[in-house]
Amino acid sequence: MTARSTRRTTAARSRLAAVGSLAVAGALILTGCGDQTKDKDKDAGASSAGASVADAPLAAKLPADIRSKGVIKVGSDIAYPPVEFKDASGKTVGIDPDLADALGKQLGVKFEFENGTFDTLITGLRSKRYDIAMSAMTDTKNRQNGIDSDTGKKVGEGVDFVDYFTAGVSIYTPKGKDQGIKTWADLCGKKIVVQRGTVSEDLAKSEAKKCPKGKTIAMESFDNDQLAQTRLRAGGADAGSSDFPVAAYAVKTSGGGNDFQLVGEQVEAAPYGIAVAKTNTQLRDALQAAMDAIIKNGEYTKVLTKWGVTAGAVTQAAVNGGK
Repeated sequence: MTARSTRRTTAARSRLAAVGSLAVAGALILTGCGDQTKDKDKDAGASSAGASVADAPLAAKLPADIRSKGVIKVGSDIAYPPVEFKDASGKTVGIDPDLADALGKQLGVKFEFENGTFDTLITGLRSKRYDIAMSAMTDTKNRQNGIDSDTGKKVGEGVDFVDYFTAGVSIYTPKGKDQGIKTWADLCGKKIVVQRGTVSEDLAKSEAKKCPKGKTIAMESFDNDQLAQTRLRAGGADAGSSDFPVAAYAVKTSGGGNDFQLVGEQVEAAPYGIAVAKTNTQLRDALQAAMDAIIKNGEYTKVLTKWGVTAGAVTQAAVNGGK
């Protein structure tokens, strides 16, 4: 998982080999499921265990207004398991909420997740509805500079990213019906379902331009990945695509593991980043320090181990490391 406006846009093929092994190991151990609506949905579930300011070692690094409120408002598309999703009780859970909880202990604040469609998150950040966006969002130069990936035109202020994970993009098909699909080129003459504004959508558009005449890639885009999966499950397409951790999770959990299968290898390995307004450098730097702290103290590894995604781990939190 962007906005997934290229959710996790194309980047860094050179890092693909390192992440590629995740496609085999990660798919066997990911667990969970979720749902999403467009409605605002505050949830402090990711941060209820946050330390008090007095006990938090990095609280002084936060901007004074956030420190006094004790809350960081997080924009997130909470329908992207296992990165963020709702459990059976309606609580927001997943990789990002668990990492936010660990960050909260360092900074002495709660991270309150608010639900929104992925392609509106950066807009919400610009309008100050959110303090940050944390939603499996790929750090890209286009996002850093406020450039629309389709038109190449500037559409608004860019954002800064605190990078914390690495993931690629995968294709999946109905189980036992791959129709020879192994690569993106194999999708020519086929139909794919994707989430709107994601790197998967971008890749499908890009690959369609390379197809032989009369064999383009048909594509149907949805507000969230769950809807795309439903369409594929019902036989409305030949394949689907999403970030590897999400695709592998769907393969493992949908229909008890009987609905989908991964095909080929993941591509476009790139960093996930926490998006912060470029004017809020103090918050950005506080988040970077807190992420480095949980990497060092082992809390970061515990979270990734819990969700079976350690192959995507980073050794330090970079700022604007995306290509």
